Amino acid sequence: MALTREQMAQRVARELKDGYYVNLGIGIPTLVANYVPADMDVMLQSENGLLGMGEFPTEAQLDADMINAGKQTVTARTGASIFNSAESFAMIRGGHVDLTVLGAFEVDVQGNIASWMIPGKLVKGMGGAMDLVAGADNIIVTMTHASKDGESKLLPRCSLPLTGAGCIRKVLTDLAYLEIENGAFILRETAPGVTVEEIIEKTAGKLIVADDVKEMTF
Repeated sequence: MALTREQMAQRVARELKDGYYVNLGIGIPTLVANYVPADMDVMLQSENGLLGMGEFPTEAQLDADMINAGKQTVTARTGASIFNSAESFAMIRGGHVDLTVLGAFEVDVQGNIASWMIPGKLVKGMGGAMDLVAGADNIIVTMTHASKDGESKLLPRCSLPLTGAGCIRKVLTDLAYLEIENGAFILRETAPGVTVEEIIEKTAGKLIVADDVKEMTF
């Protein structure tokens, strides 16, 4: 079965390391905040000017003035700092983020990412995505493997306007974890119960199945 949004966030959380500064994009990436290991010191950044984002608030904790870049209410952990967005983007552009987690519409075998607009549809805005893919070396894209119509989102070449070129190396979909190397997607892990054959069928770009493919456990 395909991974739930929460399972995708849990899998991404396994990429965290002690001492990391991490930017979480809008959508599924924001859920990673709920799965940071208790014994790990990680500082989560939101590009609207919060460093030290905590878990989503309970009703008792809710503060309408404390929001992330997606306008969701969040909490601040001990040691958090709040600053203006210019300083936040200076942190991103200066390469001071250790891991970036982003959503996307499409990713291709060259590591290109399209994540900000679909022509003819409402454009919510660029956000910090272009700065993040330009300023970060370690990026994980989270997305569904295929559209609601069954069309693959892992492509030979992106068809939508690019957010960044040649910048993506890791992709987590609801079906699999893949890495991008030498013009191909490398299948590393499958979601529980999802077959390699299904992933092959739903991947339009060149796909190489690693010899040691694992099934994710939760």
